[in-house]
Amino acid sequence: MSTQVNKEFSGLNALVTGGTKGIGKATVERLRSAGARVVTAARNGEESEDLIIADVSTTTGVEHLANETLQRLGKIDVLVHVVGSSTAPGGGFSVLDDTEWDKALSANLLAAVRLDRVLVPTMVTQGSGAVIHVTSIQRAMPLHEATLAYASAKAALNTYSKGLSNEVGPKGVRVVRVSPGWVSTKAVKDFVQLIATSTGTDYSAAEKGLMESLGGIPIGRPALPEEVADLIAFVASPRAASINGVEYVIDGGTIPTV
Repeated sequence: MSTQVNKEFSGLNALVTGGTKGIGKATVERLRSAGARVVTAARNGEESEDLIIADVSTTTGVEHLANETLQRLGKIDVLVHVVGSSTAPGGGFSVLDDTEWDKALSANLLAAVRLDRVLVPTMVTQGSGAVIHVTSIQRAMPLHEATLAYASAKAALNTYSKGLSNEVGPKGVRVVRVSPGWVSTKAVKDFVQLIATSTGTDYSAAEKGLMESLGGIPIGRPALPEEVADLIAFVASPRAASINGVEYVIDGGTIPTV
C-alpha cells in the first residue's frame, strides 16, 4: 500500500460513535493510522481530549455529543455511526412492549437520525463529507426470538440512509451503509464461551453450533472487527468518491440470496 493511501485521511476530522470497543474501536484505530483526527463517543468511561461521554440513545446525549464534537474539531469530514444494541428479552414479538420497542428504535435508528440532523448540515455547508451508517444483515434476516425490534430498527436505518443519500449526495455528502453479519468482538467471544461452559462443550463446538443456527457462514468463520473497519475506512475515503447510497454487506456469505 502506498504512503499516500496509508495517510489518506490526513487533515480530515472524524467522529466515530461507539468507538471504545468492537467494530467502533477498530474503526477509530484504522482512521487514526491513516492520519485522521478522530473523536469518539461512549456511554461510559473517563472523558478525555478524544473521548466524549454521551448516551446517543437520548436526545440530550446526541446534542451534547454533536456540540462537543464541533467545538473540538471545528469541522467534520467523516461521521461513522457504529452504535447499536439489542437488550430485548427472548420470547418473540409478544414480549416486546412499548418500552422495548422505544429502546430499540432510540439506540439503533433515532441515534443516527438525530446526530445526522445536527452534523450533516455542516458537511453540506462545506460541500463535502462522508456518512457511514453501520446497520446489520438482520435487517434482511430478522431473528424473531430475541432481536426482532433490533432488526426492524436496522431495516429502518437502511431505508433512512438511502433516502438521506439521495438528498445530500448532490450537495457533496456521501451516505453509505456497512452491514456486518457475525463479528468476532470480545462481547461475542464471551457469549460463545458462556454457551460452551453452560453446555459442557468447548469454544470451537459452541461457535460452530451458533454458525449453524445462522444457516452457516460459507467462509467458515465470523468476520474480525479489523476487517469491518477496513471496509468502513475504504467507503469513507477519497478512493470511494463515486460510492453513494449503497449497502456493503460483510458477512462471509451468510445471507443466502442474491
